[in-house]
Amino acid sequence: MEYVSNLMFWISNGLLVPVIVGLLFFFFKSIFMLGQLFNQYLLRSKQDKVLKEELHHLDKEHVSDFAFTLEKSPQTKFTIAALQLYKERKSLIHRNRQISQFEIQADKELGKSKVLVKFGPILGLMGTLIPMGPALVGLSTGDIGSMAYNMQVAFATTVLGLFTGAIGFVLLQIYQRWIASDLTNLDFISELISQRENENV
Repeated sequence: MEYVSNLMFWISNGLLVPVIVGLLFFFFKSIFMLGQLFNQYLLRSKQDKVLKEELHHLDKEHVSDFAFTLEKSPQTKFTIAALQLYKERKSLIHRNRQISQFEIQADKELGKSKVLVKFGPILGLMGTLIPMGPALVGLSTGDIGSMAYNMQVAFATTVLGLFTGAIGFVLLQIYQRWIASDLTNLDFISELISQRENENV
């Protein structure tokens, strides 16, 4: 039994470096994604100034003219997808497929934030527990320096893991609201195009 426990101890200690490397990777990735969020926020703010009011008053009589407004607005994922709907305006099936593809791509983007939410705290917890073994050994042998160092590593990884998870959670909430709004507007535009086309048949 002692052999097994020693083996598990060495394996867990061997995981410390990969855990720290992974934690640092997700930490810097979360900072990078925050920068991307800021850029997208600026683009969406410009987009909303151009499109929000027109979308609110859009009807089937003016849906064809709305394509010109989309072309003049900032090129975001929403405007690109909306313009694709006009290219597929002769087929409702193709428009629905286009919206589904947008939803799949959006879910893929959400996956990046979900990874931060899950792996940040997981790696932080692993980085907390792994050094606790050597810290307790140091305490039992009176090696206060070793114990203090390992406790420092444990606390640092906890903070980094929780910070990364918190950033991922904030990103996830914001992106989910944006995607829900975009999908609603895409469905709305597609329905108006269908009504317009049915009148012309």
